Amino acid sequence: MKIAIVILNWNGEVLLERFLPSVVRHSEEADIYVADNASTDLSVQFINENYPMVKVIQNRVNGGFAKGYNDALQQVEADIFCLLNSDVEVTEGWLTAIIDLFANNLQAAIVQPKVLDLLHKNYFEYAGAAGGFLDQLGYPFCRGRIFQSLEKDNGQYDDVREIFWATGACMFIKKEVFDALGGFDEDYFAHQEEVDLCWRAKNAGHKVFYVGASKVYHLGGSTLSNMNPKKTYLNFRNSLFSIVKNLPRKKTFVIIIFRLLLDGVAAIRFIFQFKWNHCFAILRAHLSFYRQFPKMYRKREKANFILKYYVTKSIVWSHFVHQVKNFNVLVKD
Repeated sequence: MKIAIVILNWNGEVLLERFLPSVVRHSEEADIYVADNASTDLSVQFINENYPMVKVIQNRVNGGFAKGYNDALQQVEADIFCLLNSDVEVTEGWLTAIIDLFANNLQAAIVQPKVLDLLHKNYFEYAGAAGGFLDQLGYPFCRGRIFQSLEKDNGQYDDVREIFWATGACMFIKKEVFDALGGFDEDYFAHQEEVDLCWRAKNAGHKVFYVGASKVYHLGGSTLSNMNPKKTYLNFRNSLFSIVKNLPRKKTFVIIIFRLLLDGVAAIRFIFQFKWNHCFAILRAHLSFYRQFPKMYRKREKANFILKYYVTKSIVWSHFVHQVKNFNVLVKD
């Protein structure tokens, strides 16, 4: 089983200096690549001078996360791709449990490790935490993270569990599955493209897993912080894209209407918080969604849609009305 770790980089020399050493030190089982998205800093020179064992792929343009990986992975030969953010610190033995799962479970197509906060190492990190899920309206959330509420890691998620989506901050995926799905949807540019990819994989009959014995630390916010208006725009728009592409036709329009209404509530909430830029970001997200709706609708998968894609009816209601902040309170196995 050949594994390739592929780190997407754009003007991230400082991040590579800080985080690449841990990847090189603890990843003897894998080949390491840096896919450079047309950086204008000295990232490539830094790698060539200090880490000659790391292969550099130079993309011609900065096409964001989706196109960046789609272009780069065409040049990588491996059985398993590990898509790793440039601001992730890996730990000793982090690959062992992942490799074991792929070797012993042929249904595993996509896998993620436990993702903890680099700055608060006892807490889960926003991007991925202990595995991603959806509610009935298509809102993504994680074990260990519901909206901005982060749980402390007390070993409650030290398991192996099937999840719905894996984080793009550290995602392992079989090459054959990535290729069969056509890679990431480049219309997303960045944010939630991994949710869409996993949703398409689930519709195609594949399984996504979380492995708690593998642990990484994510800095987060190095490209866009969680409360950056551009990130708000991409998250709201791209989530709507995923609903149109991946839900059964009978459910799509009803859920889209509910989502648009709740997005409006979110915009009003931003107004009361004096976060005008975020309010306008939601408006822009809706306008972009309306423009691209026909295009997204044409992308709907031909395979049978899975009906049980959610674990709770409304994460918004549970979190903001009932003040649920813990996944195990929300979803009882």
